This record gives sequence, C-alpha cells and structure tokens, in this order.
Amino acid sequence: MKYSLGYNGISTKVLKLSIPYISSFLTCICNRMTSGNFPMRLKFSEIKLKFKKGDKGNISNYRPISKLTSFSKIFEKVIFSRSYHHNNILVNEQFGFRKGLSTELVSYNLINNILSALNNISLVGGVFCDLQKAFDCVNCNILLSKMEFYGISGKANTLIKSYLCDRFKRVLTDYDSRKYSSEQEPVTHGVLHGSILGTLFFLLYINDLPTIIPDISNPILFAGDTSMIITNSGFHVFKKDIHSIIIQLNRWFKSHLLSLNLDKTHFLQFLTKNSHEIDLQISYENKQISKIHYTKVLGLIIDIICHGVSILMKQYVNSTKHVM
Repeated sequence: MKYSLGYNGISTKVLKLSIPYISSFLTCICNRMTSGNFPMRLKFSEIKLKFKKGDKGNISNYRPISKLTSFSKIFEKVIFSRSYHHNNILVNEQFGFRKGLSTELVSYNLINNILSALNNISLVGGVFCDLQKAFDCVNCNILLSKMEFYGISGKANTLIKSYLCDRFKRVLTDYDSRKYSSEQEPVTHGVLHGSILGTLFFLLYINDLPTIIPDISNPILFAGDTSMIITNSGFHVFKKDIHSIIIQLNRWFKSHLLSLNLDKTHFLQFLTKNSHEIDLQISYENKQISKIHYTKVLGLIIDIICHGVSILMKQYVNSTKHVM
C-alpha cells in the first residue's frame, strides 16, 4: 500500500483500510457529483519540486508534482474511467499514457516509417519537438471547449470545469533539515502533474495536433514529445514540406498558448550509405532549429546513417553504471 498523503494528512493506506466503513459515503458523494460539482475541499494541493537535470539553481529544471488528497484520487478515477472510454476520442498517433501502448510500439512505428521511405528511395527527415512546460501551459477554457467538441458536454463538462476551476496550491520545500511552505495561491492555468486526470486532460488538449498536417508527414506523439517524419522523393518538395510543417506547428502552438523548447527541438535527415545530406536551414520564430546527426527517442539512440535499409539503433546505456 502507498503511504502518500495530501494536505489533510490521510494516507492512501489509511483510506484503503477504512473502505469497509466509508464506502457507502464515498458512493453517495460520487452520485452527487453528477450534478456537476466537484467537492471544494478536494481542490487543494501541495506542490513538491522534482529536479530533472541541469543546473539545480535554475527553477526551470524542476517539475512541480502535485500531492493530492487520497479522496480526490478516488473521484478522479471515476471521472477518468468515464472520460477515457468516451467515443474512443484519442487519436491513433498518440502513444503516451495509454494502456497497452508501450514505448517499444512507438519506436517500431517511428522506425517503420523511416525504413519504408528509405526503401522507396525517398528523402526522409524528422522534426523532433519538445514542448516547454506543456502541462503548466494548458488553457482550461480551450480544454473545456475541446471536450465539448468531443462529446463530453452537459453535466460532464460542467463537472470537469468545476474540477479545474477555483483550485489552490502551496509549495513545500526542505532546506537545512527544516520544512517550509508557501501561502495558498490560486491555480490560474495548467493541469496538475501527479494527478490522475492531468495526463488525460493534456492528451485531449493536443489531440487534434496530428490532424493539421496529415498529408505531408507521419506524426507520432508520446505525450508532449512530438515526432514529425517527412518523406518525399523530390528535393524541392521535401524542403517545402518541412518549412510548411514548421509554419503549421507554429500556428497551432500559438493558438493553444504552447511553446517549443528550442534547446530540445531538432531536425534530423536520415540517410543510407549511398545518399547525401542536403543543405537545409530550419528556423522557428527567427530562431534556428539545430540540425543533428543522432537523437534519443524514448531510450533509443537513432543515428543519421542507415546502412542499406537497416537503421542504426543502439539501446541507450548510462556508461557510469558499467565497469570495464
């Protein structure tokens, strides 16, 4: 059993042990939520900052993880189960946070698209995008309108609006063996890292991204990591398609109040031993997108050179864990 707990101090373990005595009350609250109101007492979260990598003095290198109450997680699961299976909303190009879709399947689809194009003697390139603070930038009004479009309407939409709005958070931190916390502040935008519904809401938010350029690229998404594979046998059309994709992405991201992390967004042209790299400069909002010779996709390092029609894939290994 997990010992995680939110601001009310009631751990998941205590809640599970209490189920025989409180299940009828929880059921009653779940039924009342059909009126479109999420309990206000469950809208408070505590934020712990999780260090990712890089400079520890740079706040952007930390991910805010929300610690919610155990009761909130129960009601979130109810909403999740009813929303996730509604009309098979999520597009096939999205592989992130979905049951039965593994990272291996993402890698297979990516590699298969590249190899198929190379086998047809086509030019192949990939635009590998990384969204900056994606969860934190989700606009709730846009999200709710998209849910309405997908058929999550009426009381269901009202309930999700109630869940998203009027939320409060405070930040917890440790320093010199002492614990500190901020004042409670309102949450004005974004979905919660660490929540059950946060990942689903984000997937719905970017769900229509693959549809903006279906004819000139093969998009593959793993949550916010977006790979656009572009193929064409003609040199000039190939360059035109790449620039067209960047323009379309730029327009879509701006309309959704999202931005690219240019330090982690790259272009890579895939080659065989008999092909040559083209001279191509790609920019995004007057900033150059780096052209690289290999990239790491979900633990796999994919190299620029393909010998025959066999792409060089190497399992990413942290050399510090191995002793020669």
